[in-house]
Amino acid sequence: MNAVATRALAGVRVLDLTRVLAGPWCTQTLADLGAEVIKVERPGSGDDTRGWGPPFLRDAEGNETTESAYYLCANRNKRSLTVDIATEEGQAVIRRLALQSDVLVENFKVGDMARHGLDAEVLRASNPRLVYCSITGFGQQGPYAQRAGYDFAIQGLGGLMSVTGAADGEPQKVGVAVADLFTGMYATVAILAALRHRDATGEGQVIDMALLDAQVAMLANLGSHYLVGGDVPPRQGNAHANIVPYQVFAVADGHLIVAVGNDRQFTRLCELLGDPALAGDVRFATNAGRVRHRDVLVPMLQSAFRSHDRQTWLASLEAAGIPCGPVNDIADVFADPQVLARGMVAHVEHPHAGAVPLVASPLKLSATPVDVRHAPPLLGQHTDEVLREAGYDDAEIAALRAHGAI
Repeated sequence: MNAVATRALAGVRVLDLTRVLAGPWCTQTLADLGAEVIKVERPGSGDDTRGWGPPFLRDAEGNETTESAYYLCANRNKRSLTVDIATEEGQAVIRRLALQSDVLVENFKVGDMARHGLDAEVLRASNPRLVYCSITGFGQQGPYAQRAGYDFAIQGLGGLMSVTGAADGEPQKVGVAVADLFTGMYATVAILAALRHRDATGEGQVIDMALLDAQVAMLANLGSHYLVGGDVPPRQGNAHANIVPYQVFAVADGHLIVAVGNDRQFTRLCELLGDPALAGDVRFATNAGRVRHRDVLVPMLQSAFRSHDRQTWLASLEAAGIPCGPVNDIADVFADPQVLARGMVAHVEHPHAGAVPLVASPLKLSATPVDVRHAPPLLGQHTDEVLREAGYDDAEIAALRAHGAI
């Protein structure tokens, strides 16, 4: 069986009218799984993230290109088509492509697609099998529906920043745009479910994804903590609200994580730290006691941990069966033997830069493996190719270009 036949989403065509991160993250996942993804971009500028640098990709001569590292992270395995959907001719191109597509994903402001005659109602009237997924900040209805949605603001509004950061510090956003990323992954799941439904019924459907909804959902146990218990969870920094010791400790040359999950592990930790009597102290003998007396216990543990370097502690903790781990920087991550063994860096040939390293997909499927087929496309790289496949001849393509529609 050849590689194309073993791709899980082979034969699925996705029309991708998204930019920045949530939408492209979703469509890149679909592309990694084998879908054909046509990335529709504005002529001239394209996806906003193309310019979000430095760093920018360098060509074979070492010159900066116009493709940022940010853009490269979310757009592999796609083809780029430039279309101005503000023009009638451009709208007609999208309508023709939508007739030939299985999925359309867009992240325009509420009402923009309807204004261009490209909303779900119009496109699905001609292609009822189409799965139409809209990704916005706040969804298609509600008092905030007309607002633009940005990950940073959503992390604040959705409560994530209130539980992130040091207990005595200011609220803190997560270092990567997790509201965007979670929304992109939830959108991927919804699209796959809708395709499964279409396989069974022949009917597509409309998916309404909102960054705020995804952010609220990913509060997970902390959201449940409030709904069930009525208490507002505070920031804990790198500590755990219900388990002690379960946090970051400073060591002689950096930081490490110690995650003691039961009293037996705590006893072994005390022995390792050279103070076995600590485990028998009535204040610390049980997890409940350690939580109540964390202000006394943690400084004692911290003092002991400063005596050796990180690697010495990690080796000793692992040998003792105590859950632990390093606090790596990004360079450490990509040098880690487990990350290397899992193939989390993929190389793909780029038309200007040769072999380009990308963060690989974490999806590991035995029968339908993910593969990296194409580098993130140059702006408009596949415009003529895609249009010819859609039935346009050379004269029609030239006319579209002359009118500024492509």
